[in-house]
Amino acid sequence: MQLTALDWIVVALYFLFNLAIGWYYKARAGKSVSEFFLSGRDVPWWLAGTSMVATTFAADTPLAVTGMVAKYGIAGNWLWWNFVASGMMTVFFYARLWRRSGVMTDMEFCEIRYSGKPAAALRQFRALYLAIPINCIVLGWVNLAMVKILMLVLGIGKAEALIVVMGLIAITSYISMLSGLWGVLVTDVFQFIVKMGMVIVLAVSAVNAVGGMDALLEKVAAIDKARGIASGAAGSALSFVPDLNSAWMPMITFLVYISLNWWATWYPGAEPGGGGYVAQRMLCAKDERHSLLATLWFNIAHYAIRPWPWILTGLASLVLYPNLADPETGYVKVMIDHLPPSLRGLMVAAFAAAYMSTIATQLNWGASYLVNDVYHRFYRPDASDRSLVRVSQLATVALSIVSAVVTFYMDSIAGAWKLLIVTGAGTGGVLLLRWYWWRVNAWSEIAAMITAFITSLYLQTVSHLDSDKPVDFAWIMILTVGITTAVWLAVTLMTRPESMDVLVSFYRRTRPSMGWGPVAAMAPEVRPTREFFTNLLDWICGCVMIYGVLFGTGKLLLKEYALGAGLLALGLAGGAVIYWHLSRRGWDTVVD
Repeated sequence: MQLTALDWIVVALYFLFNLAIGWYYKARAGKSVSEFFLSGRDVPWWLAGTSMVATTFAADTPLAVTGMVAKYGIAGNWLWWNFVASGMMTVFFYARLWRRSGVMTDMEFCEIRYSGKPAAALRQFRALYLAIPINCIVLGWVNLAMVKILMLVLGIGKAEALIVVMGLIAITSYISMLSGLWGVLVTDVFQFIVKMGMVIVLAVSAVNAVGGMDALLEKVAAIDKARGIASGAAGSALSFVPDLNSAWMPMITFLVYISLNWWATWYPGAEPGGGGYVAQRMLCAKDERHSLLATLWFNIAHYAIRPWPWILTGLASLVLYPNLADPETGYVKVMIDHLPPSLRGLMVAAFAAAYMSTIATQLNWGASYLVNDVYHRFYRPDASDRSLVRVSQLATVALSIVSAVVTFYMDSIAGAWKLLIVTGAGTGGVLLLRWYWWRVNAWSEIAAMITAFITSLYLQTVSHLDSDKPVDFAWIMILTVGITTAVWLAVTLMTRPESMDVLVSFYRRTRPSMGWGPVAAMAPEVRPTREFFTNLLDWICGCVMIYGVLFGTGKLLLKEYALGAGLLALGLAGGAVIYWHLSRRGWDTVVD
């Protein structure tokens, strides 16, 4: 793709604006470690929520969705649509609890919920594990996707693309090191506007390149016919529901996704009950109301608003480039061949924005674990805020360097990434219940982590189940979750509960609404409102809202107006119930 001098000026202005934001927040970020990692807990909901959305909008995300659509049709997105239930559960059952906890990171939670050496060991191990290997694999994955994009867009080799990516890492690391979370949040909003605007423009250009929406629908139907699939049948590229007799999504796999995967599996950015950078955004919110609204806005934008420009471009790429060896590259090819020349600079900036928003968050979040949960907690508990900020900046740079090294070896780590995803199976139950069952202790989490890893590893190495094969994946999930859940429940009941002092302190601090009977009796002054069933109804309505708006919008775009309007109305009705419940209880009322 040929870029003009004007395009390069646009790209340069984009980077200068991001640097200006970093410099603007430099003084504020340097005041304290709380300002550096949590923006002083003074972030409004729309800023925290938009930052979550921007972080999940990585450079590889449009390519991944394009690949799913090209291989499996629109229904291929169920690979991530199944997490809607988990996201909405975080909104109504956990967002306010996280904000009440007052911790700096979700790893610090270990030592307010549990006590003694097991709690300290759990905190340190999980902080190191997530901050370095897991975080750097995520960073390396995103770096590699950006390399692929640059090779196609700029027509350069892998070595040159890697050099460019290293430069982007340096700039992003500098901004994150300079401005802390404030800079990350504000640049996220700017970057989200740029990249969302450009993916919409590209979707319009892609549909026009095919000949308009009517032509797109006709040509996709012709592709279905050539594959022996009747129009509107399951398995069609335009179907929203997967063909449960297909090789890629047989019934057992689909059932695992919608009934098990969303709550039982730990996955970066979709942790059951919230965790990682999602927890960081909830913790930095002004109060409980802002924490809930931020997470609600994130889930609405993430699942209901953002996917359709990617999906339309994916369908167009299926028509325009039907025989690509790597279907994910169809997204970039549409951009190269059909985006108006005057917008190419903005599109390059949009890809840079998608890349930088994810990298900046991962760096700041990973550094928070290393500094707050390892260095400050175990090695320098007497360190001043100023010295902790300096260490935070050094940790940010160190993670940048490690992630750059990981990128060079990403081909060999791809298998490890797949392994890590599946080994998270089974831990979700304890992460959810630790808030709502007083009997859970540190050994419960430790047992869940060890059992999930050993079981999954055994199934994939000794039993030779392959997580790339849908049926094998389903059985890995079923067996790992079943065995892990049985083990951690047994360990919980066979070990002593946490001391009553620790439990009462946690109960007074977070005020969970149920599952704490014996502890609640020790703190009669705490009178939590009994809103469990209302929250349950809001959770159901939230899922109806997301899926209704998502599928309703899709049907309207595909010109099925009556069905689309009905689904959209159903989604809006779910949203209205949520609004009524929250308004009735009082938006500023402290409830759980």
